[in-house]
Amino acid sequence: MPDSPLATTVAALQSRARAELTELVAFKSVADPAQFPKSECEAAARWITGALRAEGFEDVDVLETPDGTESVYGFLPGPAGAPTVLLYAHYDVQPPLDESAWLSPPFELTERDGRWYGRGTADCKGGLIMHLTALRALKEHGGVPVNVKVIVEGSEEQGTGGLERYAEAHPDLLTADAIVIGDTGNFRAGLPTVTASLRGMTMLRVQVDTLAGNLHSGQFGGAAPDALAALIRILDSLRAEDGSTTVDGLAADSTWEGLQYDEAEFRKDAKVLDGVELIGSGSVADRIWARPAVTVIGIDCPPVVGATPSVQASARAQVSLRVPPGQDAAEATKLLTTHLESAAPWGARVTVEQIGQGQPFSADLGSPAYESMAAALREAYDGTEMQSAGMGGSIPLCNTLGALYPEAEILLIGLSEPEAQIHAVNESVSPEELERLSLAEALFLQRYAGSKAGA
Repeated sequence: MPDSPLATTVAALQSRARAELTELVAFKSVADPAQFPKSECEAAARWITGALRAEGFEDVDVLETPDGTESVYGFLPGPAGAPTVLLYAHYDVQPPLDESAWLSPPFELTERDGRWYGRGTADCKGGLIMHLTALRALKEHGGVPVNVKVIVEGSEEQGTGGLERYAEAHPDLLTADAIVIGDTGNFRAGLPTVTASLRGMTMLRVQVDTLAGNLHSGQFGGAAPDALAALIRILDSLRAEDGSTTVDGLAADSTWEGLQYDEAEFRKDAKVLDGVELIGSGSVADRIWARPAVTVIGIDCPPVVGATPSVQASARAQVSLRVPPGQDAAEATKLLTTHLESAAPWGARVTVEQIGQGQPFSADLGSPAYESMAAALREAYDGTEMQSAGMGGSIPLCNTLGALYPEAEILLIGLSEPEAQIHAVNESVSPEELERLSLAEALFLQRYAGSKAGA
């Protein structure tokens, strides 16, 4: 860490950051009432409103968004004539998956090997703590030099679009000169990185029906059409022999021209087992940042334990398709839907339901705000120059904000470097990354205010 009064203050705030992140992680704020009570998300939203009010934010409000979830908004006034910066994070999290695979309870922040473990530590409750720490540090060194708006989303992981639709209906609410999305991460720990592009996404549920009810496989198997077997064939049609995504009519040959991802490093980061090949073709960066990628994220079928000798009448899967910049998520949804329907064997009945969608995003790396961020990251990381990279994940709100506020400069930073293992078991955050990025954000706000004052 650099030797400066501001850096010393940020370092002193880390014990508070940990205590607050511990409280936030304890909320099981998965925005799906089929998995966790809605009250967990509501409690997290109330915690955030209290934290913003304690920091002097005005107009703090819990926004009831059209998808039935809640986002939290607050405004912190700065000096007269100062620019306005919107800081974004989300408090909803992915489900913990197999809790038995966690080395410590997923909703209990636990320190181990120099990292803080728990669901949401990096994605993205830690992002909110980063924002709060930066603002607190600035208050001790002359005050926050800009007007600050904070928006903390409650359903980003579900992709149900509640905040996007709310923002479109209230276009004045989130207006800003610059927007800092605290939901991405460094290419790897210690290498300051802004995210240049995000893949969009579409989420579909596909159901296959072949029979009026399950049948005894000994009596009817061999002639009765099996819905699960039909579903397997449909899903298999989404990949070529090498594992590349193959959705009829969807281009999958774009290339990534920026920072490259060494294949050996990717294997290590992804924890690919020895002897198992990577899928797809082209460079790793092509595959994860520039091309569509389909993933079957869930299947409804009988579990092995308790299975009966039956021909299945129905089966269902949830399919995620990541959509790269340059492609339209709505068009990709249509193509994927048509592909799923047309790939059904044996005349099986196929029903496709869309449950989420978000457009891809590309940032303007030539904007003045990026110059301020580059200088801030260079100082926070002891002279290491800022890099730019793609990100395979999706933040649907980015395109909404870009469309609503075309003059706003949108920057993407965050805590989700590869070791964080977001969306997986044993998610964690690096305390050092949290400290450095909190300092970087504070420095950015100072430099950005200065650049606007001199403009």
